[in-house]
Amino acid sequence: MRPPVIWSIAGTDSGGGAGLAADQRAADAFGVHLCTVVAAVTAQNSRSVTRIEPLPVAWLDAQLEALATDMPPLAIKTGLLGGVAQVECVARWLDLLRRERPVALVVDPVLAASTGAQFADAEVLRAYRDLLLPRATVITPNRSEAERLVREQDGGPACRDDGSDVPTLGRRLRACGAAAVCITGGDSVGPRDGAHDDAMGEALDWIDTEHAAGWLASPRIDTAHSHGTGCTFATSVAAALALGYVAPDAFILAKMATTQALRGGHAAGVGAGPVIARPGFHADPTLLPRMSWGETPRFATPRRAVDPTLGLYAIVDSAERVRQVLEVGVRSVQLRIKTPLWSSPSNEADAATPPDARWTLMLRDEIARSVAACRAAGAELFVNDHWALAQELGATGVHLGQEDLLALGDDGRDALLRSGIALGISSHSLWELCRARALSPRYIACGPVWPTLTKEMPWRPQGLDNLRWWNAMAGAPVVAIGGILQAAQVREAAACDVSGVCVVRALGADVNTTVPVLTEALREGVCATGLTALPLPHPSLSNGWGLSPQPGSCP
Repeated sequence: MRPPVIWSIAGTDSGGGAGLAADQRAADAFGVHLCTVVAAVTAQNSRSVTRIEPLPVAWLDAQLEALATDMPPLAIKTGLLGGVAQVECVARWLDLLRRERPVALVVDPVLAASTGAQFADAEVLRAYRDLLLPRATVITPNRSEAERLVREQDGGPACRDDGSDVPTLGRRLRACGAAAVCITGGDSVGPRDGAHDDAMGEALDWIDTEHAAGWLASPRIDTAHSHGTGCTFATSVAAALALGYVAPDAFILAKMATTQALRGGHAAGVGAGPVIARPGFHADPTLLPRMSWGETPRFATPRRAVDPTLGLYAIVDSAERVRQVLEVGVRSVQLRIKTPLWSSPSNEADAATPPDARWTLMLRDEIARSVAACRAAGAELFVNDHWALAQELGATGVHLGQEDLLALGDDGRDALLRSGIALGISSHSLWELCRARALSPRYIACGPVWPTLTKEMPWRPQGLDNLRWWNAMAGAPVVAIGGILQAAQVREAAACDVSGVCVVRALGADVNTTVPVLTEALREGVCATGLTALPLPHPSLSNGWGLSPQPGSCP
């Protein structure tokens, strides 16, 4: 299959560090085909930019026309454009292309060089705001660029340089029309902004998208060689969008690629050297960032405990069912009660008790009986949703979905972590995985591995390829969940070296018959575990313009 085509409309760098040179390295790292459209020529080295020459619009038009007839893009990234006429040309061509098919636009507003040279005056800024931001799928300014775009829009003062205004900057840029924003270079955020000590020494970028908002955190790379970082990041985002990822997942992959590129930076002259993006970044677990749950960069201390594998993980809906699975050897159980277990009051006392109170009493009884049974069997019990009640009654842990954790807010999540109860978290996408990592959970659930009817959801099946990737990259135990109905699926999931395999409907009516078969399948899968190369994970949501590769499977 042909690789996706993306265009970069940007400037040259005679020193080979930034601009189209950095864009080419980033595109190669993602395996996409980059068409390099020259909008401006610069004379520069590692220390300074000595001249900038915007290309005549006729030349820019000619390049774009030649490409449009033969190599139309899935995504376009803009860098240094050079002037108002060049911005107008890009906007006109984007509109023409979008009449034929969806095209993502990634705007890297290159307004100044790291050496101090200025690339944009007030008229160019106005053209960015009026013509590119309303058309942008993604905009990737650094903080200074974001402040200039917002400040000169309304004549207001610059934002405070303490991180506290960065989320506001993101919202204002989205209000200008950008569908998604990543403000890079937020590494000056400190304790006064709510950051835990664990966020110190982190490179922090703020993302604001339709799907999620938060800080992406990776260990800061101590290097003098960072020339081309912004170009690498923006082109990586464009490549990821062309591969079918939604914006927050594209930001995560771009941050991984850029962090690896910073690690590979080298001196080429007397000044700052270029960053070097290379393939393989997606398979290095040290590059996967964490993502905050809110507007302050708060991250839990990593777990130190070495936890036992979860094995066959039974999800059941009553204390009686807990007892049944324990009797046939299951040692990891989740009690998931979503609705009351009665249809009408059983006596006058029940009838006199308000429904909410009866529900709470029933829930307490079911959890208490389940805790006692698991404690006697030496099993781990996770209670779905009701974390305070689970902690009070002595359950091992609690399992929460991402929406539930978001609803708790910072204070609620802090209280949950202070309780010491073990935490299991659902995840369905790269950003949900990175957000789960921020709470240092006991385990992270990857799902749905196969299509599931247990509940409606927008996610594509993860497949065994994503399950294996999750397991290698998460930095926490991973369990497979979703659509696991047969012993063969348990075997395949276990062969991806996960800590546990969740079963719901596969338990059937008679666990004495089903559980031994499932347990044997899990054992066979564990024995079949082997090392294999990790491809890029496939997208779990459609973005509407990129390619849509289907789930694969483990070799």
